[in-house]
Amino acid sequence: MKHALSRRTFLTASAALAAAPSSLFAAKKPVIGLELFSVRTELAKDLPGTLKAVAQMGYPAVEFFGSYADWKLDYAKEVRRILDDLHLTALSAHTGAKYFAKDELARVAELNLAIGSRYVIMSSAGRVNTLDGWKKVAETLAAADAQLKPLKLRTGFHNHALEFTPLEGKRPVEVLAANTPKSVVLQLDVGTCLQAGSDPIAWVKANPGRIVSIHCKDWKEAPGHEGYRILLGDGYQHWKQLIQTAAKSGGLEYVLVEQEGYSLPPFDTARKCLENLKKILG
Repeated sequence: MKHALSRRTFLTASAALAAAPSSLFAAKKPVIGLELFSVRTELAKDLPGTLKAVAQMGYPAVEFFGSYADWKLDYAKEVRRILDDLHLTALSAHTGAKYFAKDELARVAELNLAIGSRYVIMSSAGRVNTLDGWKKVAETLAAADAQLKPLKLRTGFHNHALEFTPLEGKRPVEVLAANTPKSVVLQLDVGTCLQAGSDPIAWVKANPGRIVSIHCKDWKEAPGHEGYRILLGDGYQHWKQLIQTAAKSGGLEYVLVEQEGYSLPPFDTARKCLENLKKILG
């Protein structure tokens, strides 16, 4: 029933969703989105056109990253209008560590609210060389959690292989989990977890309620393959079990296709990964 709602009614409903608690995103089947880093070159050239192409592929949601944190508020509101017109939801935004300073975080929170994002995810802590250093990262996340909570926003951390690689006898990701409130999301990047030799299912089981989102980036280490440069489903063999486990015990709300490169153009790659993910989810 296309266009069954008036534009005014639709925008009113969208605004209400943006203001609602993040738990409303939860569903028996996770929402599927695209991490826009997958189409970063196209996005930098033409944001409206890229979002339109993503919506036409069948993605209902996206995750922003990087330079969004430097947008002006008026531009963020314009992006929200584009999203609404395309029936796209901005689930979350990858945000550099430098934006977690108190004043910067307040500004970035305003941008997230403007585009409808509910999660301000730290994209990387940079090169941290000691466990004490990781404890300080955890303190930063805990402070962000307290600052964002009154706005009905949440924060979280996106892992790379570094955080799953033992340091001083312990994995940094364990330090982050142990030293942050349970409301701080542990966004699981599956490909980098696998690259570091860790078991993503075991990690989900160890952190119930905290794996709100998963980056569905595949990994395959074999002759003729280049790590991440494979389609979703062509490497890791336990995607369905992982997603089901996260939905049951990890608090999973949404999964995000992420692709760092492939032999096909980015749009074609994102489309094929979506097709594969839908087959996995059944």
